[in-house]
Amino acid sequence: MSMTAEMNKDEALRCIEIAERAFSEGNLAKAEKFLSKAERLCPTNKAKELLAKVKSVPSSSDGSHVNSNSNKAQRSGNNDTETRRRHNSGTRNVEPDYTSEQIEAVRKVKKCKDYYEILGVTKTATDSEIKKAYKKLALQLHPDKNRAPGAAEAFKAVGNAAGVLTDAEKRKQYDLYGLNEHHNHGGNANSTRSGYYTSDFGYTRGFQADVSAEELFNMFFGGGFPQQNIYMRSQRRRQQREERENQSSSSALINLLPILLLIGLSMMSSLFISDPIYSLTQSHKYSSKRETNTLKIPYYVKENFYAEYQGSVGRLEESVEEEFINHLKHSCARERTYRDSMMSKARSFGDRELYRKAQNINLPSCDNLQKYLDT
Repeated sequence: MSMTAEMNKDEALRCIEIAERAFSEGNLAKAEKFLSKAERLCPTNKAKELLAKVKSVPSSSDGSHVNSNSNKAQRSGNNDTETRRRHNSGTRNVEPDYTSEQIEAVRKVKKCKDYYEILGVTKTATDSEIKKAYKKLALQLHPDKNRAPGAAEAFKAVGNAAGVLTDAEKRKQYDLYGLNEHHNHGGNANSTRSGYYTSDFGYTRGFQADVSAEELFNMFFGGGFPQQNIYMRSQRRRQQREERENQSSSSALINLLPILLLIGLSMMSSLFISDPIYSLTQSHKYSSKRETNTLKIPYYVKENFYAEYQGSVGRLEESVEEEFINHLKHSCARERTYRDSMMSKARSFGDRELYRKAQNINLPSCDNLQKYLDT
């Protein structure tokens, strides 16, 4: 039987109950109304027989049952409905839209202390037993069927209990820490006996399922309850989180690509660019001293110079002399610039002594350059 058919059947039975009470109270119009509704929802022999009985009873102009036992039935009906909620409008009584069984089911869930008690199973219950208990309670408490006060909260409590207890990891954590859940959440003013973290409704809410009560209900009654689809929303969240992490990693890698490229180029260039053949200054690497043949300029080479260098020594020494002369030219230019700036400063202050000292500043690089040029 489908979920809709089962719900229609239960609703039809409820209408029959209301019709029976109305008949016993002498309210034939109301009895006939609810019996007709029961027939539309789910035809039954009981409804047909009672409807025929109602139609066969004579009625007064106001539609009430003419019977010597009316007052007695009325008193009995009043006593039976004392436990129900009534809204008065003048002298008219409005029938509550729920049964005593439905409100009792809500109360039973409300007074439960933990998820196992909500579902009516033991801590050793199997997964199938938990699902079976949930199906029974969910059909009783679904807001579309049960209009009793607190039914929606009770339905959520049942769904949350099933969602946690059918998840192996959550059930393990709940069994371990359920009694001390208020410690894990930093305590709460609503903590009640046994250390359970509860809502005003009374059911434990320390552990929450990954799906809503409606989603869980649809999984059970809307095309089966495959285990791999119970927590699709949490799986989607994990997948989205992993995708964001992967995107972050990719973005970080893209940002690092220019730096990595520069490092790679630097390493590659070091493989292709060899050390100079000589140096104008002595060092640990360039320790062997030589002199050019023309200007007698000292320069330094590696110890394996003769084995490594296969070119013309004459052209090499020309390069040494050219570099050395250019170095002297640059040094001479700096020395002259410094001397000229000191002379200009002395003239600005009118300081003859400073001017004389500026004129006598030595220019060693210029003197050395001149010596080699004259050679």
